[in-house]
Amino acid sequence: MKEVVRAGVIGYGLAGRIFHTAVIEATPGLELAAVVQRKGDDALKAHPGIRLYRSIEELLSDPSIRLVVVATPSGTHYQVAEQCLLADRDVVVDKPFTLTSEEAAKLARLSRERGRLISVYQNRRWDGDFKTVQKLLASGRLGRLVSFESHFDRFRPRPRHEVWRESGAAGGGTLYDLGSHLIDQALVLFGKPERIFATVRSERAGAVVDDAFDITLFYAEMTAYLRATNLALAAGARFTLHGTQGSFVKFGLDPQEEALKNGASFSDAGFGRDAEKAWGTLYLEGADAHRVETEVGDYRGYYANVRDALLGDGQLAVTAEDGWRTARLMELARQSSAEGRVLPVDFSGQP
Repeated sequence: MKEVVRAGVIGYGLAGRIFHTAVIEATPGLELAAVVQRKGDDALKAHPGIRLYRSIEELLSDPSIRLVVVATPSGTHYQVAEQCLLADRDVVVDKPFTLTSEEAAKLARLSRERGRLISVYQNRRWDGDFKTVQKLLASGRLGRLVSFESHFDRFRPRPRHEVWRESGAAGGGTLYDLGSHLIDQALVLFGKPERIFATVRSERAGAVVDDAFDITLFYAEMTAYLRATNLALAAGARFTLHGTQGSFVKFGLDPQEEALKNGASFSDAGFGRDAEKAWGTLYLEGADAHRVETEVGDYRGYYANVRDALLGDGQLAVTAEDGWRTARLMELARQSSAEGRVLPVDFSGQP
């Protein structure tokens, strides 16, 4: 019988509650063994079999916990991840991996020195719409791709200053929150860009952090446009692809996050399936436009890969080096925005 990996989650806010404990608990071969929740007992009520700890030190004193998940506010990711690595634990860090590429490089080096796994939680590689785009590009049906647009549009017209992401705390803002996903997806699809241009800004009255961005990544033969805003009552397409033989347009977000927030579980019939009305449309030269069924999304794929990597059954999909590249592009996006110019992309400092 395969070894079961016991996992502990540090933090029980939205990330810990929706994106980690629920997914770990539903992934075969992983056991949700403990949660660090400084106040209250919500985690214990939701997961009666766990151990509830009040501090990171308590969790790390439990030798049975092999995998530790850092689901704390973004400004603490580096410090907490370093503490866990030094305690000889394997680590998953919620996105953004770190706030700087220098911190990401330090964690990558430390993980190698300690012989431990470290990964960043890029669950949106397992979104059904992203998997659909990957499959379509692999098919070659669009011909040579010339333009790729990826939007994450919301309508939240009033800043929520009581929430740490919008309070001005370190690691807040939309670029860290959503930009880390959109940049990671672009890197998976297309690799390193040659140049970058960005505007990172606040659009809402009273906002104290960035709440919108536009990032343009220039490649040799195509351009990727990444965008997020909190002032889109009529959201743009999630993905728009144009190639020499056709186009693909997909509206709507992957349904998994909203389903989990509403109390659904991975075992529910139809979980992760897009409604037919949300399928994308493929336009090909000389043919009628037709709908393309969205691939089934499943966030458990991320943790199943981490499990396999820990047990020697596969290669880690989302690495510390991936986290470094995303952090570096976010740094360059801020620099480009501040200076108002196109910048070359230099990955020479990658650990």
